[in-house]
Amino acid sequence: MNVLVIGANGQVGKHIIHKLKDSEHEPVAMVRKTDQIPQFEDLGVKTVLGDLEKDFENAYLGIDAVIFAAGSGPHTGADKTILIDQEGAIKAIDRAKHFGVQRFILLSTMGADRPEIGPDDFKFYLYAKHRADEYLKTSGVNYTILRPGGLTDEKGTGKVKLQDHINDFGEIPREDVADVLVQLLSWDNAENRGFDLISGDQSLEDVLSH
Repeated sequence: MNVLVIGANGQVGKHIIHKLKDSEHEPVAMVRKTDQIPQFEDLGVKTVLGDLEKDFENAYLGIDAVIFAAGSGPHTGADKTILIDQEGAIKAIDRAKHFGVQRFILLSTMGADRPEIGPDDFKFYLYAKHRADEYLKTSGVNYTILRPGGLTDEKGTGKVKLQDHINDFGEIPREDVADVLVQLLSWDNAENRGFDLISGDQSLEDVLSH
């Protein structure tokens, strides 16, 4: 499949591009600025210009699936978070539906399915993610929502815990998150479901075989 990666220049997004390059899929990196293009061209990856705050409709031409990994981050203000993590995601979902995209994988965050129990200074972030997640669920687009725990820059281990709900908060390397996002594209059991994700004891292959 031709897979549009929204947020390709982000910390998780760059890992996603590399994982897609090693898969049967063809990545298309959506970037905001022209100076971000060369790093992807050097990898032999197609790029398209698009800005979640403005227009990015042209990015969907010839696209079969979308991985939405863009985010303002939990340390920006509420306005920016709503603009990118909520409204940007909703616009991306609408365009996916308009263009008949087959799969939409949304990178969310652990706790977004129950934002009311999050810490006060984090709730605006959880609620923005929550609203985007809920919008996707009712959009009619074939979706999967991935809610990882705290993201680290450690090298991926390939060992994960992936469940509908995980009660204990944990961490996971960004590289492992990217690996799971790419594998979910081909996992039929993931269609129209959401998952929590942290580091665990099982290999991703074992998890996806059940």
